[in-house]
Amino acid sequence: MNARVDLPQAREVCPTTTRRLIGEGALLVDVRERAEVAQLALDVPDIVVMPLSEFERRIAELPRDRELVMVCQSGPRSLKATYFLMYQGYTRVANMGGGINKWASKGFPIRGARAAVPAAAGGCCSASSAAAAGCCAPAPASSSGCSPATNQGTEGGACC
Repeated sequence: MNARVDLPQAREVCPTTTRRLIGEGALLVDVRERAEVAQLALDVPDIVVMPLSEFERRIAELPRDRELVMVCQSGPRSLKATYFLMYQGYTRVANMGGGINKWASKGFPIRGARAAVPAAAGGCCSASSAAAAGCCAPAPASSSGCSPATNQGTEGGACC
């Protein structure tokens, strides 16, 4: 018989909040495969590349005493990694919603060839992104740093 484990909802942060968290000492963990990272990477200090295919066997490399922000191309793989860490007892972990697509659409630093960023990733609160998780979806401002009521982020008054 399998025991069911109920986990709380994963915390999701936007790229703007992620930049702030990195400045406060958070560790960014990119779970994309190495070939993807070689083509386009986030240009941030101390980023850890830990592909999802290696994640389970390398989990011990991740500190438990530091905020971890998981990232992938658009969000689903890093969300899986976030829940996996939560299941393993990590409490200081979040998923960067929208992934590197949203990061790049904000003009935040990247290395490599600029990939075509889907239009939905570029415009916060566009018709197609309004239904997606992120600053436009109903979420408490404290978990994402965004206000869904005003679509305003906490940093610089810009939407996350």
